[in-house]
Amino acid sequence: MKNHRVKPKEEGNRDSEQLRLETLEMLGLLDPVAERDFDVLISMARRTLGCSIALLSLVGSDRLLFKARAGIKFTDTPREHSFCSTTVALEEPLIVPDASLDPRFAESPLVKGEPHFRLYAGVPIRAKISYGSDVSVAIGTVCVIDDKPRVLSAEELESISDIAHLVESIINARLTALFTAQIADESEGLVRSLYREQIQLKQAERMANMGSWRLMLGNNRPEWSDQVFAIHELPVGQMPPLEKALDFYPPHARETVSAAIERAIKTGEPFEVETDFITAKANARRVRCVGEVELREGNPVAVIGVFQDVTARYEMEQALRRIAGTDDLTQLANRAQCNLVLDARLDHARAHDETLALLLIDLDGFKAINDQCGHLAGDDLLRLIGDRLKAPYLSRCFVARLGGDEFVVVVSDPADVADFEKLLERLLSDLRHTVIKGNGLLQISGSIGICWLDDTVTSRSDLVQRADVALYAAKQTQRGTAQTHAPEKWQQSLGL
Repeated sequence: MKNHRVKPKEEGNRDSEQLRLETLEMLGLLDPVAERDFDVLISMARRTLGCSIALLSLVGSDRLLFKARAGIKFTDTPREHSFCSTTVALEEPLIVPDASLDPRFAESPLVKGEPHFRLYAGVPIRAKISYGSDVSVAIGTVCVIDDKPRVLSAEELESISDIAHLVESIINARLTALFTAQIADESEGLVRSLYREQIQLKQAERMANMGSWRLMLGNNRPEWSDQVFAIHELPVGQMPPLEKALDFYPPHARETVSAAIERAIKTGEPFEVETDFITAKANARRVRCVGEVELREGNPVAVIGVFQDVTARYEMEQALRRIAGTDDLTQLANRAQCNLVLDARLDHARAHDETLALLLIDLDGFKAINDQCGHLAGDDLLRLIGDRLKAPYLSRCFVARLGGDEFVVVVSDPADVADFEKLLERLLSDLRHTVIKGNGLLQISGSIGICWLDDTVTSRSDLVQRADVALYAAKQTQRGTAQTHAPEKWQQSLGL
């Protein structure tokens, strides 16, 4: 693993086994319900390493629970003589190129019989315990398994370690609310200790893409370690003046960094800023800057800190966010992302007195395609509709798949609002499609329910429900057409 952690230790009469079980119980991880965040990462591990099985395995008292799995049907297995239990006990990655040749595992039923484990590569995952400390305990593993012997490359081992690190990040984030105050106090004390004892130099030596810096307050002269020059893509020693050093930040970020430094000088308050950055060679980066005032006889003489290139981590996080908000089949936004975006668009429209329309789409004849042509044909049709909803004329609209054969289009751009009838006419046309089945034809269309935002709409759910009423009216009147929500029909649907 790339990060550094305090190894688990006994507290009183509590050993690592008890700490692990208590931590799993506290986090609620032994609940067998699948969680999308974990499922996405485990599927990524399976694809990335090209193995038949990938697991997020948690070590309970007598069984292993597969919190996320890909390529295997069963959800747990006895703990005794298991690969993952051994990995947790070792507290370091376990790589077994051929389990049939390893005396620890050769007699395992999973090796001798189905599914015939051969390659095993597991990385332990750790979770912090809830006592406001940095103590952590190994609770399980991220692992990949294959039925063929194989030696993993260094790059593949790094990939599974990176994915295990992301799993750890998700798990440990659950603890934040339990002891935020303690962590804040410890972080502040740690930062002060780091700077007083010049530990930032050791951090720069130990951590990749991190360097130390110092800004003298008497003459505004910056001092950088070699790694800070490297992050800037400048030759070592080619020190720019403070004004030019700030030019590496985009204007909005420049103001943030300058304000944080000025506030630290005035109040003595430490700061931590993560923001965009442009190198001397015009390469876009993401950087993290931490600093605080250095005092001498009670007076501020400098601001010192560390500077880190966090681009790789940031891009991975952004990619995971995109995956979490994207419908796998159509590559449109999914329902969760739709809820977030629609809430934001509603708030913006109300704040700026702007027009907004919600178009709720339901495909007509989709069930017949599934029933007569099969679900693969149904999936192909959904992908086709998804591609049509990515057409340039809808580029200013927000488009999402809610699930099944339901889609949403949010129209709020003034140009689209002004030309709404033309947009709607083209959309209805694009939703029409003919599927050939033997000697017959199956006709597909889309019915649309429209609701415009007005003062009577109270929430996102209200807007969607009204559009749904209009959609029902369109289907009842003539499929493949659109209906706009009318207040009197809304009152009738409520029984008023």
